[in-house]
Amino acid sequence: MLDFDKHLQIAKTAALLAGDFLLQARGQNLEILFNKGRDLKLQLDIDTENIIKDYIKSKSSYSILGEETGLSKKLGDTYWVIDPLDGTSNFLREIPISCVSIALMHQSESVLGVIYDFNHSDLYFGHQKSKAYVNDNEIRVSSLSKKSESTLITGIPAKTHYSDDEFRQMIFDFQSWKKIRMIGSAAMASVYVASGKAETYQESGIFLWDVAGGAAIVSAAGGNVSLINLKSDYRVDALFTNKKIE
Repeated sequence: MLDFDKHLQIAKTAALLAGDFLLQARGQNLEILFNKGRDLKLQLDIDTENIIKDYIKSKSSYSILGEETGLSKKLGDTYWVIDPLDGTSNFLREIPISCVSIALMHQSESVLGVIYDFNHSDLYFGHQKSKAYVNDNEIRVSSLSKKSESTLITGIPAKTHYSDDEFRQMIFDFQSWKKIRMIGSAAMASVYVASGKAETYQESGIFLWDVAGGAAIVSAAGGNVSLINLKSDYRVDALFTNKKIE
């Protein structure tokens, strides 16, 4: 059986180490490795991931799937999933919506998540046997049930081309909601749902490392989590709700 408290402490410490490193780099002249279309990659992403991986490897024998460096070894039933900097573009432009995300997966389910909003010193966490928290405070999903009174957070994944039909369907869906937000960080969107700041996060073709940590936290906060259509490149269709939206 998994020792959730032990692995939660590992993830918390790794996230805090990474967040401190990112804060030291904020506002500096950062090396851009790739900037094409809607995709952006910094050397800082890789350096931060290595900090997280080195710490986790020193405390845990489970394999690691990282956004930047891929698999540490063959994935077993239980493995870590890391996004060292979710919201890289925001970070580069000094928009304070970005975070570190770490998850533990077991039998294809996200069972533990830690998300560190280092811009605001907020550490979100939760696991399958716990409630959800930000720092020392319990968080819960909201109680709103009507889309006409609720907020949807979504995004446009970084693929090259979108058809007119895709955008028409997106706009049609938007019309049901009171407010729509695109914030540039799927992990932060997840914890906004978990803490009752929004009712739904939905995005198709998002990468597993962007949403795995948030999935566990939303579930621990009383929400519904759906991660389906996992592709070979680890893209998934994500839907997180407060369990009450019609």
